[in-house]
Amino acid sequence: MDHRLHKLTDWMKREKVDVVFLNSTENVFYFTQFHTDPHERLMGLFVFQEEEPLFVVPGMEKEQAKAAGWKHEIIGYYDHENPWDMIHTALIKRTVSASVVAFEQEVVSYRRSQAFLAMFPEASIRSVDETLNRMRVVKDDKEIAIMKKAAQLADYGVEVGVQTIREGITEMEVLATIEYELKKKGVREMSFSTMVLFGEKSGQPHGNPGERVLQSGDFVLFDLGVVLDGYTSDITRTVLFKEGTDAQKAMYHTVLQAQLAALQASKPGARIGDLDMVARNVITEAGYGELFPHRIGHGLGINVHEYPSMSHLNDELLEEGMTYTIEPGIYDSVIGGVRIEDDVLVTSDGFETLTKYPKELQIIK
Repeated sequence: MDHRLHKLTDWMKREKVDVVFLNSTENVFYFTQFHTDPHERLMGLFVFQEEEPLFVVPGMEKEQAKAAGWKHEIIGYYDHENPWDMIHTALIKRTVSASVVAFEQEVVSYRRSQAFLAMFPEASIRSVDETLNRMRVVKDDKEIAIMKKAAQLADYGVEVGVQTIREGITEMEVLATIEYELKKKGVREMSFSTMVLFGEKSGQPHGNPGERVLQSGDFVLFDLGVVLDGYTSDITRTVLFKEGTDAQKAMYHTVLQAQLAALQASKPGARIGDLDMVARNVITEAGYGELFPHRIGHGLGINVHEYPSMSHLNDELLEEGMTYTIEPGIYDSVIGGVRIEDDVLVTSDGFETLTKYPKELQIIK
């Protein structure tokens, strides 16, 4: 991953930033290929313009970090040790001085920022968040290949869910089956808490699965994703169980047309906010405008929700290699809701949906 470090140090030289401190598990993974949850313990990467970078991890994870491919200096510390003392010693050996330092101001805690800045009391402070977002937003071939596999597993999760539903089963029983079958495929972690919602509960955009029993005429909404080799997937599909009313079918058709319209607008150079507006116009013109309360989607990669925000307010332009979701929805608290979501890759001349599970309305008998 040294080419990523070189891009970061090039930015540091241009902007005259002497030291960058990275603390988030996602950005540390991006540069080291080591992905773990250190819990409350410090895990951080220190990058300098010219000096060798320094990776600090809990001692229990030091060998795993090396095995992940990190080839530069690494400090492993134990719970009875103060890692900041060890970092300070390493910086003295490097004779590092700094007039400008940067860190992730969106995620670094106050306490850790103060510990970092105490080593450079005269330095001015910069945020590195925007630079990291710009680096991560365009995926390389290896990242895309992983995300395609993660999307295939998400497709499989929906397939399992659809095959599992039957009258009298509960949301939690379906959810458990989906995750069990994905575990058998080698999935260790879901991208987020899996959602399986029946009937009126599908009308809650972020509803909580429970003991709701499936009945004839219910919408069934599945929203799930997996983490694979550090990258995420995210899919939503909605089906009807046994039968559906004209109102339910009209709602579904509207969401599908909105989703397809936003996908067709996905291409290099397109304004991100226009994707939201294209879908929103379809839903509004069909009379459901007040029932579509969220943006059209979100960036996707190491985080399941990452830069860029696919909001109508976003004036940035799509680039080849960007990955994000397109997920319009209509939510009614009585008859339920519909959301259709795909993972999308911007290609040289348009888009590719990484998630492939069918989107045509299914009435499961």
